[in-house]
Amino acid sequence: MNNPFTQLHPPQLWHYFAEICEVPRPSKKEEKIAKYLLDFAEKHHLEGSIDETGNVLILKPASPSYENRKTVILQSHMDMVGEKNADTNHDFGKDPIQPWIDGDWVKAKGTTLGADCGIGIAATLALLESDSIAHPPLEALFTMDEETGLTGAFGLKDDLLKGDILINLDSEDEGQLFIGCAGGKDTVGILLIETEPVPAGQKAYHISITGLVGGHSGDDINKGRGNAVKLIDRFLWNSTKRFDARLSTIHAGNLRNSLAREGFALIVVPANMTDEFEKYILEFHKEIVGELHITEPDFKFSAKKTDLPSTVLVAGLQERLLNLLYACPHGAIAMSREIDDFVETSTNLASVKMEADTIIVTTSQRSSVESSKEDTGDMVASVFHLAGAKVEQTVGYPGWKPNPDSKILKITVDSYKKLFSREPEVLAIHAGLECGLIGAMYPTMDMVSFGPTIKGAHSPDERLDIPTTQKFWDLLLDVLKNIPKR
Repeated sequence: MNNPFTQLHPPQLWHYFAEICEVPRPSKKEEKIAKYLLDFAEKHHLEGSIDETGNVLILKPASPSYENRKTVILQSHMDMVGEKNADTNHDFGKDPIQPWIDGDWVKAKGTTLGADCGIGIAATLALLESDSIAHPPLEALFTMDEETGLTGAFGLKDDLLKGDILINLDSEDEGQLFIGCAGGKDTVGILLIETEPVPAGQKAYHISITGLVGGHSGDDINKGRGNAVKLIDRFLWNSTKRFDARLSTIHAGNLRNSLAREGFALIVVPANMTDEFEKYILEFHKEIVGELHITEPDFKFSAKKTDLPSTVLVAGLQERLLNLLYACPHGAIAMSREIDDFVETSTNLASVKMEADTIIVTTSQRSSVESSKEDTGDMVASVFHLAGAKVEQTVGYPGWKPNPDSKILKITVDSYKKLFSREPEVLAIHAGLECGLIGAMYPTMDMVSFGPTIKGAHSPDERLDIPTTQKFWDLLLDVLKNIPKR
Protein backbone atom coordinates (compact mmCIF):
# COMPACT_ATOMS: atom_id res chain seq x y z
CA MET A 1 0.00 0.00 0.00
CA ASN A 2 1.21 3.50 -0.89
CA ASN A 3 1.01 5.42 2.40
CA PRO A 4 2.78 8.79 2.42
CA PHE A 5 0.94 9.74 5.64
CA THR A 6 2.84 7.74 8.25
CA GLN A 7 4.01 10.87 10.09
CA LEU A 8 0.59 12.58 10.17
CA HIS A 9 -1.93 12.75 13.02
CA PRO A 10 -4.32 11.25 13.90
CA PRO A 11 -2.53 8.16 12.59
CA GLN A 12 -5.54 5.85 12.22
CA LEU A 13 -7.53 8.37 10.21
CA TRP A 14 -4.63 8.80 7.79
CA HIS A 15 -4.07 5.03 7.68
CA TYR A 16 -7.62 4.52 6.47
CA PHE A 17 -7.45 7.41 4.03
CA ALA A 18 -4.39 5.79 2.45
CA GLU A 19 -6.26 2.48 2.18
CA ILE A 20 -9.28 4.20 0.63
CA CYS A 21 -7.04 5.81 -2.01
CA GLU A 22 -6.11 2.27 -3.08
CA VAL A 23 -9.73 1.30 -3.74
CA PRO A 24 -11.24 2.46 -7.08
CA ARG A 25 -14.62 4.10 -6.40
CA PRO A 26 -15.91 6.29 -9.22
CA SER A 27 -19.62 7.13 -9.13
CA LYS A 28 -21.89 4.23 -10.06
CA LYS A 29 -18.98 1.79 -9.64
CA GLU A 30 -18.82 1.47 -5.86
CA GLU A 31 -18.71 -2.34 -5.67
CA LYS A 32 -15.07 -2.41 -4.56
CA ILE A 33 -15.40 0.22 -1.85
CA ALA A 34 -18.62 -1.40 -0.60
CA LYS A 35 -16.83 -4.76 -0.29
CA TYR A 36 -13.93 -3.03 1.48
CA LEU A 37 -16.35 -1.56 4.04
CA LEU A 38 -18.18 -4.82 4.62
CA ASP A 39 -14.85 -6.66 5.02
CA PHE A 40 -13.84 -3.99 7.57
CA ALA A 41 -17.03 -4.63 9.55
CA GLU A 42 -16.44 -8.38 9.56
CA LYS A 43 -12.80 -7.97 10.58
CA HIS A 44 -13.77 -5.78 13.54
CA HIS A 45 -16.78 -7.89 14.57
CA LEU A 46 -19.28 -5.15 13.77
CA GLU A 47 -22.71 -5.58 12.22
CA GLY A 48 -22.50 -4.58 8.56
CA SER A 49 -25.09 -4.73 5.80
CA ILE A 50 -25.78 -3.48 2.30
CA ASP A 51 -29.27 -2.45 1.17
CA GLU A 52 -30.87 -3.10 -2.20
CA THR A 53 -29.69 0.29 -3.51
CA GLY A 54 -26.05 -0.36 -2.57
CA ASN A 55 -25.72 1.73 0.59
CA VAL A 56 -23.58 0.24 3.36
CA LEU A 57 -24.54 0.47 7.04
CA ILE A 58 -22.22 -0.47 9.91
CA LEU A 59 -23.44 -0.46 13.52
CA LYS A 60 -21.32 -0.04 16.63
CA PRO A 61 -22.65 -0.19 20.22
CA ALA A 62 -21.95 2.69 22.58
CA SER A 63 -18.76 2.81 24.57
CA PRO A 64 -19.08 2.13 28.33
CA SER A 65 -21.27 4.70 30.19
CA TYR A 66 -22.64 6.08 26.88
CA GLU A 67 -25.29 3.41 26.36
CA ASN A 68 -28.19 5.74 27.23
CA ARG A 69 -27.13 8.52 24.86
CA LYS A 70 -28.98 9.25 21.64
CA THR A 71 -27.84 7.26 18.62
CA VAL A 72 -25.75 9.22 16.11
CA ILE A 73 -25.57 8.54 12.38
CA LEU A 74 -22.20 9.34 10.80
CA GLN A 75 -22.87 9.83 7.10
CA SER A 76 -20.53 10.05 4.12
CA HIS A 77 -20.66 8.90 0.52
CA MET A 78 -18.59 6.13 -1.03
CA ASP A 79 -18.05 7.52 -4.52
CA MET A 80 -15.63 10.15 -5.77
CA VAL A 81 -15.54 12.43 -8.79
CA GLY A 82 -13.21 11.04 -11.44
CA GLU A 83 -11.54 14.02 -13.11
CA LYS A 84 -8.03 13.93 -14.58
CA ASN A 85 -5.79 16.07 -16.70
CA ALA A 86 -5.79 15.25 -20.42
CA ASP A 87 -2.15 14.16 -20.26
CA THR A 88 -2.70 11.80 -17.29
CA ASN A 89 -3.16 8.09 -17.98
CA HIS A 90 -5.57 6.90 -15.30
CA ASP A 91 -8.53 4.49 -15.24
CA PHE A 92 -10.73 5.41 -12.26
CA GLY A 93 -12.41 2.01 -12.41
CA LYS A 94 -9.13 0.15 -11.93
CA ASP A 95 -6.25 2.36 -10.83
CA PRO A 96 -5.50 3.59 -7.29
CA ILE A 97 -5.25 7.29 -6.55
CA GLN A 98 -1.64 8.40 -6.02
CA PRO A 99 -1.61 10.86 -3.10
CA TRP A 100 1.39 12.96 -2.14
CA ILE A 101 2.18 15.67 0.41
CA ASP A 102 2.98 19.23 -0.63
CA GLY A 103 3.63 21.27 2.52
CA ASP A 104 0.36 21.44 4.47
CA TRP A 105 -1.64 19.90 1.63
CA VAL A 106 -2.38 16.40 0.39
CA LYS A 107 -2.76 16.23 -3.39
CA ALA A 108 -3.04 13.55 -6.08
CA LYS A 109 -0.89 13.06 -9.16
CA GLY A 110 -2.88 14.33 -12.14
CA THR A 111 -6.32 13.34 -10.80
CA THR A 112 -8.91 14.23 -8.24
CA LEU A 113 -7.83 13.17 -4.75
CA GLY A 114 -11.15 11.82 -3.49
CA ALA A 115 -10.91 13.56 -0.13
CA ASP A 116 -14.51 14.40 -1.07
CA CYS A 117 -15.75 12.27 0.70
CA GLY A 118 -12.90 9.85 1.40
CA ILE A 119 -11.78 11.78 4.46
CA GLY A 120 -15.27 11.38 5.95
CA ILE A 121 -15.10 7.62 5.37
CA ALA A 122 -11.63 7.49 6.91
CA ALA A 123 -12.70 9.37 10.04
CA THR A 124 -15.67 7.08 10.47
CA LEU A 125 -13.58 3.92 10.13
CA ALA A 126 -11.03 5.22 12.63
CA LEU A 127 -13.89 5.75 15.09
CA LEU A 128 -15.42 2.35 14.43
CA GLU A 129 -12.09 0.62 14.97
CA SER A 130 -11.18 2.37 18.23
CA ASP A 131 -11.72 0.86 21.67
CA SER A 132 -10.70 4.02 23.51
CA ILE A 133 -12.84 6.82 22.04
CA ALA A 134 -15.97 7.74 23.99
CA HIS A 135 -19.09 7.73 21.83
CA PRO A 136 -22.84 7.01 21.84
CA PRO A 137 -24.38 4.21 19.75
CA LEU A 138 -23.24 4.74 16.16
CA GLU A 139 -24.77 4.03 12.79
CA ALA A 140 -22.22 4.58 10.02
CA LEU A 141 -24.02 5.17 6.74
CA PHE A 142 -22.02 5.10 3.50
CA THR A 143 -24.17 6.08 0.54
CA MET A 144 -23.55 5.33 -3.12
CA ASP A 145 -23.48 7.59 -6.17
CA GLU A 146 -23.79 10.91 -4.37
CA GLU A 147 -21.81 12.80 -6.99
CA THR A 148 -23.80 12.00 -10.12
CA GLY A 149 -27.34 11.33 -8.96
CA LEU A 150 -27.71 11.03 -5.16
CA THR A 151 -28.83 7.50 -5.99
CA GLY A 152 -28.03 6.11 -2.56
CA ALA A 153 -29.91 8.83 -0.68
CA PHE A 154 -32.87 8.53 -3.05
CA GLY A 155 -32.95 4.78 -2.40
CA LEU A 156 -32.97 4.91 1.41
CA LYS A 157 -35.88 3.20 3.13
CA ASP A 158 -37.64 4.92 6.02
CA ASP A 159 -36.95 2.00 8.38
CA LEU A 160 -33.19 1.65 7.79
CA LEU A 161 -31.91 4.26 10.25
CA LYS A 162 -32.79 4.36 13.93
CA GLY A 163 -30.66 7.31 15.01
CA ASP A 164 -31.96 10.67 16.21
CA ILE A 165 -29.00 12.77 15.09
CA LEU A 166 -27.07 12.82 11.82
CA ILE A 167 -23.59 14.25 11.32
CA ASN A 168 -22.79 14.63 7.63
CA LEU A 169 -19.02 14.51 7.01
CA ASP A 170 -19.09 15.93 3.47
CA SER A 171 -18.36 19.64 4.00
CA GLU A 172 -15.18 21.30 2.80
CA ASP A 173 -14.41 24.39 4.89
CA GLU A 174 -13.03 24.01 8.41
CA GLY A 175 -14.58 26.50 10.81
CA GLN A 176 -17.89 26.43 8.98
CA LEU A 177 -20.89 24.45 10.18
CA PHE A 178 -23.59 23.82 7.61
CA ILE A 179 -27.29 23.52 8.40
CA GLY A 180 -28.79 23.91 4.93
CA CYS A 181 -28.06 23.27 1.26
CA ALA A 182 -29.39 23.88 -2.23
CA GLY A 183 -31.58 21.50 -4.17
CA GLY A 184 -30.69 20.59 -7.73
CA LYS A 185 -31.68 19.08 -11.05
CA ASP A 186 -30.17 18.39 -14.48
CA THR A 187 -31.29 19.65 -17.87
CA VAL A 188 -29.88 17.91 -20.95
CA GLY A 189 -30.22 18.85 -24.61
CA ILE A 190 -29.79 16.26 -27.38
CA LEU A 191 -29.21 16.94 -31.06
CA LEU A 192 -29.03 14.27 -33.77
CA ILE A 193 -25.76 14.36 -35.72
CA GLU A 194 -25.99 15.07 -39.43
CA THR A 195 -22.78 15.25 -41.49
CA GLU A 196 -21.62 15.91 -45.01
CA PRO A 197 -18.27 15.57 -46.80
CA VAL A 198 -15.62 18.20 -46.16
CA PRO A 199 -15.82 20.94 -48.82
CA ALA A 200 -12.94 21.19 -51.28
CA GLY A 201 -9.96 23.43 -50.60
CA GLN A 202 -9.91 23.21 -46.80
CA LYS A 203 -7.23 23.08 -44.09
CA ALA A 204 -7.89 21.36 -40.75
CA TYR A 205 -7.07 22.63 -37.25
CA HIS A 206 -7.23 20.93 -33.87
CA ILE A 207 -8.50 23.45 -31.28
CA SER A 208 -7.53 22.95 -27.64
CA ILE A 209 -8.40 24.76 -24.41
CA THR A 210 -6.69 23.44 -21.27
CA GLY A 211 -5.30 24.67 -17.95
CA LEU A 212 -8.52 26.10 -16.53
CA VAL A 213 -8.93 25.73 -12.77
CA GLY A 214 -12.36 24.09 -12.94
CA GLY A 215 -13.87 23.17 -9.60
CA HIS A 216 -17.15 22.35 -7.90
CA SER A 217 -20.26 23.45 -9.77
CA GLY A 218 -21.84 24.58 -6.49
CA ASP A 219 -19.05 25.94 -4.32
CA ASP A 220 -17.11 27.61 -7.15
CA ILE A 221 -19.85 28.73 -9.55
CA ASN A 222 -19.57 32.42 -8.60
CA LYS A 223 -15.78 32.74 -8.57
CA GLY A 224 -15.38 34.07 -12.11
CA ARG A 225 -13.59 31.02 -13.46
CA GLY A 226 -13.46 30.22 -17.15
CA ASN A 227 -15.74 27.62 -18.69
CA ALA A 228 -14.14 25.54 -21.45
CA VAL A 229 -17.49 24.93 -23.17
CA LYS A 230 -18.23 28.65 -23.33
CA LEU A 231 -14.72 29.59 -24.43
CA ILE A 232 -14.35 27.03 -27.20
CA ASP A 233 -17.84 27.83 -28.47
CA ARG A 234 -17.00 31.53 -28.51
CA PHE A 235 -13.96 30.83 -30.67
CA LEU A 236 -15.91 28.54 -32.99
CA TRP A 237 -18.90 30.88 -33.27
CA ASN A 238 -16.67 33.77 -34.33
CA SER A 239 -14.59 31.56 -36.63
CA THR A 240 -17.69 30.44 -38.52
CA LYS A 241 -18.81 34.04 -38.99
CA ARG A 242 -15.43 35.44 -39.99
CA PHE A 243 -13.79 32.56 -41.85
CA ASP A 244 -16.59 30.20 -42.83
CA ALA A 245 -15.07 27.56 -40.53
CA ARG A 246 -16.83 24.19 -40.40
CA LEU A 247 -17.02 21.99 -37.33
CA SER A 248 -16.20 18.28 -37.49
CA THR A 249 -16.03 17.27 -33.80
CA ILE A 250 -16.34 18.92 -30.40
CA HIS A 251 -15.83 17.63 -26.87
CA ALA A 252 -15.67 20.04 -23.92
CA GLY A 253 -16.24 19.60 -20.21
CA ASN A 254 -16.86 16.30 -18.48
CA LEU A 255 -18.98 15.78 -15.37
CA ARG A 256 -22.29 17.48 -14.60
CA ASN A 257 -21.16 18.68 -11.18
CA SER A 258 -17.79 20.07 -12.28
CA LEU A 259 -16.87 23.33 -13.97
CA ALA A 260 -15.64 22.57 -17.51
CA ARG A 261 -11.81 22.71 -17.52
CA GLU A 262 -10.86 21.44 -20.97
CA GLY A 263 -12.29 21.61 -24.47
CA PHE A 264 -11.29 20.24 -27.88
CA ALA A 265 -12.62 20.61 -31.42
CA LEU A 266 -11.66 19.72 -34.96
CA ILE A 267 -12.54 22.30 -37.63
CA VAL A 268 -11.74 23.09 -41.24
CA VAL A 269 -11.09 26.52 -42.74
CA PRO A 270 -10.81 27.52 -46.42
CA ALA A 271 -7.15 27.34 -47.44
CA ASN A 272 -7.22 30.89 -48.82
CA MET A 273 -8.24 32.24 -45.40
CA THR A 274 -5.69 30.46 -43.18
CA ASP A 275 -3.37 33.46 -42.84
CA GLU A 276 -6.15 35.64 -41.46
CA PHE A 277 -7.46 32.75 -39.36
CA GLU A 278 -4.07 32.22 -37.73
CA LYS A 279 -3.93 35.92 -36.87
CA TYR A 280 -7.31 35.52 -35.17
CA ILE A 281 -5.94 32.58 -33.16
CA LEU A 282 -3.38 34.91 -31.58
CA GLU A 283 -5.97 37.64 -31.17
CA PHE A 284 -8.41 35.32 -29.38
CA HIS A 285 -5.72 33.99 -27.04
CA LYS A 286 -4.69 37.50 -26.07
CA GLU A 287 -8.33 38.49 -25.57
CA ILE A 288 -9.10 35.64 -23.16
CA VAL A 289 -5.84 36.05 -21.22
CA GLY A 290 -6.77 39.70 -20.75
CA GLU A 291 -10.18 38.74 -19.38
CA LEU A 292 -9.23 35.79 -17.19
CA HIS A 293 -5.60 36.31 -16.12
CA ILE A 294 -6.58 36.74 -12.46
CA THR A 295 -8.74 33.63 -12.09
CA GLU A 296 -7.10 31.49 -14.79
CA PRO A 297 -3.32 32.07 -14.73
CA ASP A 298 -2.62 28.70 -16.41
CA PHE A 299 -5.11 29.05 -19.28
CA LYS A 300 -3.79 27.52 -22.51
CA PHE A 301 -5.24 27.86 -26.00
CA SER A 302 -3.92 26.40 -29.21
CA ALA A 303 -5.05 25.78 -32.80
CA LYS A 304 -2.72 23.45 -34.67
CA LYS A 305 -2.85 22.19 -38.24
CA THR A 306 -3.81 18.54 -38.56
CA ASP A 307 -5.10 16.00 -41.08
CA LEU A 308 -8.39 16.69 -42.78
CA PRO A 309 -11.41 14.81 -41.37
CA SER A 310 -13.75 13.05 -43.75
CA THR A 311 -16.92 14.89 -42.69
CA VAL A 312 -18.21 18.05 -41.01
CA LEU A 313 -21.57 18.83 -39.41
CA VAL A 314 -24.17 20.04 -41.88
CA ALA A 315 -24.37 23.84 -41.82
CA GLY A 316 -27.80 24.05 -40.20
CA LEU A 317 -26.87 21.74 -37.31
CA GLN A 318 -23.58 23.57 -36.78
CA GLU A 319 -25.38 26.88 -36.52
CA ARG A 320 -28.00 25.53 -34.11
CA LEU A 321 -25.37 23.92 -31.86
CA LEU A 322 -23.05 26.92 -31.66
CA ASN A 323 -25.97 29.29 -31.04
CA LEU A 324 -27.32 26.95 -28.36
CA LEU A 325 -23.98 26.91 -26.50
CA TYR A 326 -23.57 30.67 -26.85
CA ALA A 327 -27.07 31.44 -25.54
CA CYS A 328 -27.12 28.82 -22.79
CA PRO A 329 -26.77 30.58 -19.40
CA HIS A 330 -23.94 29.67 -17.07
CA GLY A 331 -23.02 30.91 -13.59
CA ALA A 332 -24.78 32.50 -10.64
CA ILE A 333 -28.32 33.53 -11.55
CA ALA A 334 -29.36 35.09 -8.22
CA MET A 335 -27.73 35.91 -4.89
CA SER A 336 -29.56 35.38 -1.60
CA ARG A 337 -31.48 38.30 -0.18
CA GLU A 338 -31.23 36.77 3.30
CA ILE A 339 -27.62 35.55 3.59
CA ASP A 340 -24.69 37.80 2.63
CA ASP A 341 -22.51 36.56 -0.26
CA PHE A 342 -24.55 33.36 -0.65
CA VAL A 343 -25.49 32.12 -4.12
CA GLU A 344 -29.20 31.37 -4.17
CA THR A 345 -29.58 30.05 -7.72
CA SER A 346 -27.11 28.94 -10.40
CA THR A 347 -26.75 26.90 -13.56
CA ASN A 348 -23.68 25.05 -14.80
CA LEU A 349 -23.03 24.44 -18.51
CA ALA A 350 -21.11 21.27 -17.75
CA SER A 351 -20.29 19.60 -21.06
CA VAL A 352 -20.90 19.10 -24.75
CA LYS A 353 -20.06 15.66 -26.12
CA MET A 354 -20.51 13.79 -29.39
CA GLU A 355 -21.57 10.22 -28.66
CA ALA A 356 -22.51 7.78 -31.46
CA ASP A 357 -25.12 9.66 -33.50
CA THR A 358 -25.95 12.41 -30.98
CA ILE A 359 -24.57 15.61 -29.53
CA ILE A 360 -25.33 15.81 -25.80
CA VAL A 361 -25.24 19.11 -23.89
CA THR A 362 -25.40 18.62 -20.11
CA THR A 363 -26.28 21.31 -17.58
CA SER A 364 -27.17 21.32 -13.87
CA GLN A 365 -29.20 23.80 -11.84
CA ARG A 366 -29.03 24.50 -8.12
CA SER A 367 -31.13 26.68 -5.83
CA SER A 368 -32.11 27.00 -2.20
CA VAL A 369 -35.52 28.15 -3.48
CA GLU A 370 -37.44 25.30 -5.12
CA SER A 371 -39.41 27.50 -7.51
CA SER A 372 -36.21 29.24 -8.68
CA LYS A 373 -34.56 25.87 -9.35
CA GLU A 374 -37.47 24.89 -11.57
CA ASP A 375 -37.57 28.27 -13.28
CA THR A 376 -33.86 28.17 -14.11
CA GLY A 377 -34.15 24.64 -15.47
CA ASP A 378 -37.00 25.81 -17.69
CA MET A 379 -34.93 28.78 -18.87
CA VAL A 380 -32.17 26.42 -20.01
CA ALA A 381 -34.72 24.08 -21.57
CA SER A 382 -36.17 26.97 -23.57
CA VAL A 383 -32.75 27.62 -25.15
CA PHE A 384 -32.52 23.94 -26.07
CA HIS A 385 -36.02 24.00 -27.58
CA LEU A 386 -35.17 27.06 -29.70
CA ALA A 387 -32.22 25.12 -31.13
CA GLY A 388 -34.44 22.17 -31.98
CA ALA A 389 -32.91 19.89 -29.35
CA LYS A 390 -34.71 17.13 -27.49
CA VAL A 391 -34.86 18.07 -23.80
CA GLU A 392 -34.53 15.71 -20.85
CA GLN A 393 -34.79 16.84 -17.23
CA THR A 394 -34.30 14.93 -14.00
CA VAL A 395 -36.82 15.12 -11.19
CA GLY A 396 -34.07 16.62 -9.06
CA TYR A 397 -33.52 16.55 -5.33
CA PRO A 398 -34.74 18.80 -2.52
CA GLY A 399 -32.76 21.34 -0.58
CA TRP A 400 -32.15 21.15 3.17
CA LYS A 401 -34.00 23.91 5.02
CA PRO A 402 -31.86 25.48 7.78
CA ASN A 403 -32.93 25.01 11.40
CA PRO A 404 -31.08 27.61 13.51
CA ASP A 405 -32.63 26.05 16.67
CA SER A 406 -31.02 22.65 16.00
CA LYS A 407 -29.76 20.98 19.19
CA ILE A 408 -26.87 19.21 17.44
CA LEU A 409 -25.88 22.57 15.98
CA LYS A 410 -25.68 24.08 19.48
CA ILE A 411 -23.59 21.14 20.72
CA THR A 412 -21.23 21.50 17.75
CA VAL A 413 -20.90 25.28 18.17
CA ASP A 414 -20.14 24.87 21.88
CA SER A 415 -17.54 22.17 21.17
CA TYR A 416 -15.89 24.31 18.51
CA LYS A 417 -15.65 27.36 20.79
CA LYS A 418 -14.26 25.25 23.63
CA LEU A 419 -11.63 23.58 21.45
CA PHE A 420 -10.50 26.49 19.28
CA SER A 421 -11.46 29.62 21.26
CA ARG A 422 -13.43 31.21 18.45
CA GLU A 423 -16.91 31.18 16.99
CA PRO A 424 -17.54 28.96 13.97
CA GLU A 425 -19.56 30.26 11.05
CA VAL A 426 -23.03 28.77 10.71
CA LEU A 427 -24.06 28.67 7.06
CA ALA A 428 -26.04 27.09 4.29
CA ILE A 429 -24.12 25.79 1.27
CA HIS A 430 -24.93 26.21 -2.42
CA ALA A 431 -23.67 22.70 -3.14
CA GLY A 432 -26.01 19.75 -2.71
CA LEU A 433 -25.77 17.56 0.37
CA GLU A 434 -27.60 14.32 1.01
CA CYS A 435 -29.14 15.88 4.12
CA GLY A 436 -31.98 17.26 1.99
CA LEU A 437 -33.11 13.82 0.87
CA ILE A 438 -32.42 12.18 4.23
CA GLY A 439 -34.36 14.92 5.98
CA ALA A 440 -37.29 14.38 3.64
CA MET A 441 -37.27 10.66 4.52
CA TYR A 442 -36.68 11.25 8.26
CA PRO A 443 -38.31 14.64 9.00
CA THR A 444 -37.55 14.67 12.75
CA MET A 445 -33.84 13.97 12.36
CA ASP A 446 -31.52 16.67 13.73
CA MET A 447 -28.60 17.28 11.34
CA VAL A 448 -25.35 19.21 10.96
CA SER A 449 -22.49 18.99 8.44
CA PHE A 450 -18.81 19.81 8.88
CA GLY A 451 -15.40 18.74 7.61
CA PRO A 452 -11.79 19.77 7.02
CA THR A 453 -10.75 22.25 4.35
CA ILE A 454 -10.74 20.83 0.83
CA LYS A 455 -9.90 23.09 -2.09
CA GLY A 456 -10.43 22.42 -5.79
CA ALA A 457 -12.94 19.61 -5.25
CA HIS A 458 -14.11 17.92 -8.47
CA SER A 459 -10.90 18.88 -10.28
CA PRO A 460 -7.34 17.51 -10.44
CA ASP A 461 -6.37 20.51 -8.31
CA GLU A 462 -8.25 18.96 -5.37
CA ARG A 463 -6.22 19.23 -2.18
CA LEU A 464 -6.82 18.47 1.48
CA ASP A 465 -5.49 20.71 4.24
CA ILE A 466 -3.57 18.64 6.80
CA PRO A 467 -3.83 20.91 9.90
CA THR A 468 -7.60 21.31 9.50
CA THR A 469 -7.99 17.53 9.26
CA GLN A 470 -6.72 17.27 12.82
CA LYS A 471 -9.18 19.98 13.89
CA PHE A 472 -12.02 18.17 12.10
CA TRP A 473 -11.14 14.98 13.98
CA ASP A 474 -10.91 16.75 17.36
CA LEU A 475 -14.27 18.43 16.80
CA LEU A 476 -15.98 15.20 15.80
CA LEU A 477 -14.73 13.40 18.91
CA ASP A 478 -15.78 16.21 21.25
CA VAL A 479 -19.25 16.43 19.70
CA LEU A 480 -19.75 12.69 20.15
CA LYS A 481 -18.66 12.99 23.77
CA ASN A 482 -21.41 15.55 24.39
CA ILE A 483 -24.40 13.86 22.77
CA PRO A 484 -27.35 14.13 25.21
CA LYS A 485 -29.24 11.29 26.83
CA ARG A 486 -32.34 9.83 25.23
